[in-house]
Amino acid sequence: MVMRRNIIGKTIRVLRKRKNLTQDELTAKIQLTGINIDRPMLSRIETNSREVYDFEVKAIAEALDMSINDLFSTNSPEK
Repeated sequence: MVMRRNIIGKTIRVLRKRKNLTQDELTAKIQLTGINIDRPMLSRIETNSREVYDFEVKAIAEALDMSINDLFSTNSPEK
């Protein structure tokens, strides 16, 4: 059994695709917030194989122009 290391990865992937952003484009936007996440790291987040720190969640939400709550919403695509 594969251990899930976060609960928002699939939601991030769906929201990123809805905004027509590539992983490279999203990581560039995240890096503009001062957080160092590269494309392989984002890929592992989206596949739930990497933990996401609270400051990273904040930066991802900002880069997607969404609230943090949107990433954890019970209506998220993952649920």
